[in-house]
Amino acid sequence: MNIGLIREFKEPADKRVALSPKQCAELLRDYPEIKIFIEPSPARAIPIEDYLDAGVLLGENMELCDLLLGIKEVPIDQLIAGKTYMFFSHTIKAQDYNRKLLQNIVNKRIKLIDYETLVWPQGGRILGFGKWAGIVGTYNAFLTWGTKTGRFELPPAYKSQGFEQCMDLLKFIHPGPVKIAYTGTGRVAAGIREVLDIMGIKEWSKEDFLNSESEEPVFTQLDNQDIYERIDGSDWDTAHFYENHEAYRGKFKPFLSQTDILINGMYWEDDMPPLFTKEDTAKADFRIKVIADITCDVEGSVPITMEATDIYHPTFGWSKSQQKQVEPFGEDTIDIMAVTNLPTELPVNASEEFGALLKKHVLPLIIEGDKDDIIKNATITEGGKLTNEYAYLQDFIDAG
Repeated sequence: MNIGLIREFKEPADKRVALSPKQCAELLRDYPEIKIFIEPSPARAIPIEDYLDAGVLLGENMELCDLLLGIKEVPIDQLIAGKTYMFFSHTIKAQDYNRKLLQNIVNKRIKLIDYETLVWPQGGRILGFGKWAGIVGTYNAFLTWGTKTGRFELPPAYKSQGFEQCMDLLKFIHPGPVKIAYTGTGRVAAGIREVLDIMGIKEWSKEDFLNSESEEPVFTQLDNQDIYERIDGSDWDTAHFYENHEAYRGKFKPFLSQTDILINGMYWEDDMPPLFTKEDTAKADFRIKVIADITCDVEGSVPITMEATDIYHPTFGWSKSQQKQVEPFGEDTIDIMAVTNLPTELPVNASEEFGALLKKHVLPLIIEGDKDDIIKNATITEGGKLTNEYAYLQDFIDAG
């Protein structure tokens, strides 16, 4: 089997890669029957020389490969017919902006395995960059807060030497008596908490957060039970919530007047209520000044996330008085950081952790065999059609 590490062509170019040189060397040692090729890239964070030193072959012609590993969506004109691809396709929710991508994948008889759909038999995703999105998103929250308040300056994370330097920088800032609320309980939330803990910021209960002020930075974590309640007044039921979003309403309002920085790391779907309304932002008691919207659903859980941004232009403003998107850091703006590819700001750290999981848990299933059908269940297209698991996307494809 020939495995190819493809170049990231989507703009702005992502700096991550699916496997590190060390992980490639370990795969070549453990599976001498395989070869690994790497496509040259001007943007990849890890030098191609490191891969060649590890025994990886230069991949000028990726048609030689059976399995092609990327990160972001592959542009249509770069798809090679008849190959097996693994990347984040962002198609399983029928995302309109990737309709043509999925159509072409089917037409070119490509076998598409999406990282997002790789799930353990007992449930739970195997792969993801969520923790690194949480880490970088939280760093960016403080970068934005420093610029907003004039208290301190931080360089963008992508200009740093990596995770350790970013954390060292955060340890020495003085954000003031700021109250931080963050949402979520998954990998993103774990990354958020890791940064706040490294900074030594004190955690408060929801009750203290809503009823007290502090002379130092404090944070609280909010899960779905803190944000939503059943309309009929019944007790909270997590399983019921995930299956019946329409039976719930938001109860985030008390936090609007008690939060300075909102870090949004929650999972959200279109049938879930937003955290607040655009009109709420015009009210005198709306306190939030900075929002790091890691979830980044445009006009979604944060309704004033008017666009997704990139690492070079991460922040825009929302004018409370004009009720529209404006330039950031104005007198009455709420400043929103809504970068969609946060982990690429720390590409080496993120790639190494992702690659370790890919090497340990996924590639052996492809090379040795998959008795639990993990790969089969994660396969979206094969042989020129959708697989049974994803047949619901047929109307989406046909509508284009």
